[in-house]
Amino acid sequence: MDALKKPQIITLETKGVDYTPYDVKWVPSSARFVSLGQYARGTGALVVYELENGKAVKVAQKETQSALKCATFGASTLAQRHVATGDFDGRLSVFDLERMELPVFTVKAHEQIINCIDGAGGVGVQSGPPEIVTGSRDGTVKVWDVRQKDKAVAVISPAEGEKPRDAWTVAFGNSYNNEERVVCAGYENGDVKMFDLRAMSLLWETNTKNGVCSVEFDRKDIQMNKLVVTSVESSFQVYDMRTRHPKHGYANVSQKNRDNTTVWTVRHLPQNRDIFITSSGSGALNVYKYNYPANRVKEDSSDKQKMGVAGTVELLNNATLAEQPISAFDWSPDKPGLCVFSAFDQQIRVAIVTKLA
Repeated sequence: MDALKKPQIITLETKGVDYTPYDVKWVPSSARFVSLGQYARGTGALVVYELENGKAVKVAQKETQSALKCATFGASTLAQRHVATGDFDGRLSVFDLERMELPVFTVKAHEQIINCIDGAGGVGVQSGPPEIVTGSRDGTVKVWDVRQKDKAVAVISPAEGEKPRDAWTVAFGNSYNNEERVVCAGYENGDVKMFDLRAMSLLWETNTKNGVCSVEFDRKDIQMNKLVVTSVESSFQVYDMRTRHPKHGYANVSQKNRDNTTVWTVRHLPQNRDIFITSSGSGALNVYKYNYPANRVKEDSSDKQKMGVAGTVELLNNATLAEQPISAFDWSPDKPGLCVFSAFDQQIRVAIVTKLA
């Protein structure tokens, strides 16, 4: 691609913090974002920043008893904009950012740390009930409805006698009407499992041979289209989820990271589902575009069954913006290209990615 036409990644603001940030999330329909993590004394940090004249200004903060690991606005309405958090003690809590003294909902969700969280049925996904999914080191993935306290609506746990595997990442998808919804989970041993919440059954599973750091559907509120899976061994796979072959499963294309470091996160651009960004262990951001093949379905010559055809992944641009791994990234749902990300160098950065139209 011509250098002048490439998307440029420009840092607008760098904010040093006095805690280790683990996750960042834009507050929907606002110029605010939330950062959360761990203070040196082991307590949790929940901090709200607002962009004022290009500067990130701290407007609210709360210190929690246990360090906070992950957050989502996915199950909250636009009017409430409550943030759901998972902490190191296995507790799921939902906070009102206007009144953060006490959580509006809290439950002991897991026996060990909650590594990952996602939400659906709220902002951006209007269909289906408001639900939160959590994944933990105890090997279980649980789905919660904040309207039903104390009890998970679904529990996905290892089979009896099977060794529990650390669940590192979870994502909702296929929520295109009020009944359909799936959860995809990635585990430390490379397992990727997708569960149908309507039928309460395992829909599909595969193994990437390396620990799965991040999974995300290109959209939660449409029929399954694409799924990106990133791993610790500097690679990621893009699966075409429209056609499943009985033997070969879903078609996929694999891409290697240029710097041979862990691919920590993947996030699809809300305004264009074919563009996504990955963050790496070298402190770099990589912007990719998925190009569809001429035909997404072909007939398997051996058994005449329909099978998917994978497209290609094009690197649009990359830039090293931090000295440590970028562990969390989030696009602004409202302004195309605006993003916030945090790294283990205890810096939070606001950036803009240009020419994404």
